[in-house]
Amino acid sequence: MAATIAGLRRAAVVSHQSAAVLLGMPLWAARLDQVHITRRPPASTSTSGPLRVHVARLRDDELTTVGGITVTDVERTALDLARSLPFEPGVAAVDAVLNEGLITRELLEHRLFDIAGTRGSRHAARVITFADGRSGSVGESRSRVALHELGLAPSSLQHEIRTSDGRLVGRADFAWEAERVVGEFDGRIKYGRLLRPGQDPGDAVFEEKRREDAIRDEGWEVVRWTSADLGNRERLSARVRTARERGARRRR
Repeated sequence: MAATIAGLRRAAVVSHQSAAVLLGMPLWAARLDQVHITRRPPASTSTSGPLRVHVARLRDDELTTVGGITVTDVERTALDLARSLPFEPGVAAVDAVLNEGLITRELLEHRLFDIAGTRGSRHAARVITFADGRSGSVGESRSRVALHELGLAPSSLQHEIRTSDGRLVGRADFAWEAERVVGEFDGRIKYGRLLRPGQDPGDAVFEEKRREDAIRDEGWEVVRWTSADLGNRERLSARVRTARERGARRRR
């Protein structure tokens, strides 16, 4: 990016996924083989080698500086990603900035007015409406999208399971409360987050297994899936539906 920007003949602002990289915003499945810049009109959109030029209105308060390079701020970058990325990567990006507290939903919804009527604005509104800061990882964001598209949307996220006397047993990524079923996305990064200083990864997996046993002891079914299952919607659907059917039978 630094080399490309240094070679520009006209002023421009780094934007879209290129801005996200400089701002430290998490990305998934966003192409990084080009440097994205935005110019104010009058200008022309173009793609040439490593450079992708967008044309859009930009306010001065939508800009910031990273390492001497002018970039769109977190709010504007999130909007640009929401309207330019496909739905699933867009949701993952917006979920991440909401989860990390980099921006609020209310501000994003308000800023939608800034791009109203522009290309991708309706898509951005759909992404932002669906986004949820309770998703703690890309895998959880992708799971939400997949479950929604399969007609299996959970009734709650980050659901707390407690004993009859109120003691917290665990918190599950997803829950279908009517059938007393909880769902968990399993990714390697998840177990990395669970590690305490000096703890072996095997210990974290063992503790997670004990937590699952405790959840089952409270009368909940547990269904798990991985990234591979997200790539096979039929398998994911079958796994979740089977768990919900078991849970429903137990409730009768």
